[in-house]
Amino acid sequence: VQLVESGGDSVQVGGSLRLSCVASGYSIDGYCMGWFRQAPGKEREGVATISSGGREAYADSVKGRFTISHDKGGRTSYLQMNTLKSEDAAMYYCEWGTCSFRTSAVLYWGQGTQVTVS
Repeated sequence: VQLVESGGDSVQVGGSLRLSCVASGYSIDGYCMGWFRQAPGKEREGVATISSGGREAYADSVKGRFTISHDKGGRTSYLQMNTLKSEDAAMYYCEWGTCSFRTSAVLYWGQGTQVTVS
């Protein structure tokens, strides 16, 4: 599975961004896709995941502000990020394989897309 993210950008506090992740090779059927992030000097952390059945999970820090979804074909996931805060600034990584927030459970990673909030 190859994952290609896009949508990262520099935005002001309170702004919005939509990240996309296209998976090639496999669909989400039977698996999960999600988003992690890593800020400089910090560990990579789970942000949101979604199962093939549409079950969503969010980190407490983004609940109510971020929304994860995937297309009907199960090959593209989206992360809608609203009311962005400075602490949301990080490299965002798409993942394929786990509904958990454990980095060790991820099967595939994307290359990352940078989100800057100022």
